[in-house]
Amino acid sequence: MSYYDVDAILTESQKVPCTFELNVPGLGYLTGDMGGDMRKGSEVELPLWLGEMLALSQSLNTSSLVSLGTPSALTPRVLNALKADPRTVDLRALAPHFYSLGARNLELYEDEEMIEVLSETFKTRATVIADQAHNPRGALGDGVDFMRGLDESERQLFRAAHDSAKAVRQWMADLKKK
Repeated sequence: MSYYDVDAILTESQKVPCTFELNVPGLGYLTGDMGGDMRKGSEVELPLWLGEMLALSQSLNTSSLVSLGTPSALTPRVLNALKADPRTVDLRALAPHFYSLGARNLELYEDEEMIEVLSETFKTRATVIADQAHNPRGALGDGVDFMRGLDESERQLFRAAHDSAKAVRQWMADLKKK
C-alpha cells in the first residue's frame, strides 16, 4: 500500500469480521461495554488494516489476538452470485473498491476458487464496460443500472475506454476533413 494512495487507504478501511482469541482488558468499548474487557470469542468488525495487525501480532503465549473472517463483500453467497451472472451484481454496493479488497484478501489467504471467480467476473464485466464505453448512448440508456454498480477500478477502465473511443472518433473526423 502506498502511503499517499487514497484508493489503497479506502480499501484498507473496509470492515472485516474479527474474533478475539484472548481476553483483552479495557477494550470492551469496541462492543459498547465502556470500561469493560474484550472477552475471548467476542466478534467485532474492524478495519482491515487493524484486523490484520491484530491477527499478525502475537501475545506472550504466542497466539494471535484475533482471527480474521471474510469480508461481507467476499462471502460465499456473493461469490455464488458472481458465478451465476457477474453482470447483475452491484459491486459498488458491496465495496467501492471491490477488486482491491479481493486482492488484499488473497494476499492474506490463498483461495483458488476466489481467484477464479474474481478473474472471470472482471473479464465478463470488462466486455460490457468496453461496449458501454464505445456506444455513446449505452451508458445513458439500458446500461445505466450496470454503470451505477461499477467499482472504482471498473470506473477507471470505463473512463479510459470512453476517452480512447472519443479520441478515435475525433481522429477519424479529422481524417475526413483532409
